[in-house]
Amino acid sequence: MSDGPAPRTRPGQGQPWRRFVALGDSFTEGIGDPDPDVPGGHRGWADRVAEELGRDVPDFVYANLAIRGRLYREIIAQQIDPAIALEPDLISIFAGGNDVIRGKDPDEIAAAMDAAVGRLAETGATIVLWTGPDVGSTPVFHLIRGRTAIYNENMRAVAQRHGAAVVDLWGLRSLTHEAMWAEDRLHFSPEGHLTIAAHVLDTLGVEHSLQPHDLGDPTAVPWREARQQDLHWARVHFGPWVMRRLRRQSSGDAVHAKRPSAAPVFGSPMPPGTSAEDS
Repeated sequence: MSDGPAPRTRPGQGQPWRRFVALGDSFTEGIGDPDPDVPGGHRGWADRVAEELGRDVPDFVYANLAIRGRLYREIIAQQIDPAIALEPDLISIFAGGNDVIRGKDPDEIAAAMDAAVGRLAETGATIVLWTGPDVGSTPVFHLIRGRTAIYNENMRAVAQRHGAAVVDLWGLRSLTHEAMWAEDRLHFSPEGHLTIAAHVLDTLGVEHSLQPHDLGDPTAVPWREARQQDLHWARVHFGPWVMRRLRRQSSGDAVHAKRPSAAPVFGSPMPPGTSAEDS
């Protein structure tokens, strides 16, 4: 069951929001879900949610200020004011994931997020916060599972203080399936973004047409093959990630927000029968 306010809509009633703004890092930008036909070249859960919210609302507009690699302080400093200026009535903010990976104190993140969410809540908009996913079964990143759990409880407390909804990724157990993750094992795949988009709309109580696919049980990989895959991942993805950290570089250093202005949504749903492996 998702945390947060009671659903805002009833069957046949439609949804009440007209201006949706998404803040955050690569997760909200949509990395892992490439699509050359959308702004920025990545679709992601936020684009999918916006498409559904605007399906029968002619005046619906959407902005996405998220930029890959951003830390929570950068998101707060660079995205809060532009978001408020767009006068949204629905705001999503997911910040701190990159900091948790780097070992930042979850309590420090929560204190800053509490103040930031308070500012956003003062606008009267519906605020959407998040818990981080359970990475306990993944190589290397399982080491941050404890910090992620603390971060999650802190976000629930922040949400309760400010009347925000919480999209619970930790409790969304389907995200533990390997097909939900991109090859880099850090970002979600197209199927993962689709599943998360449906979960967001369910959390908001909005009827939608998104249908995540039944992926079945995870594929059992022989030990030797699994180790080869781990070595390939470490060489191609984890090693370069570590080097960027040592050089104090970010994957988003030369990247700008893909939808900095609130504008009508264009796009189409994920084709029926398309799986993460097909995308």
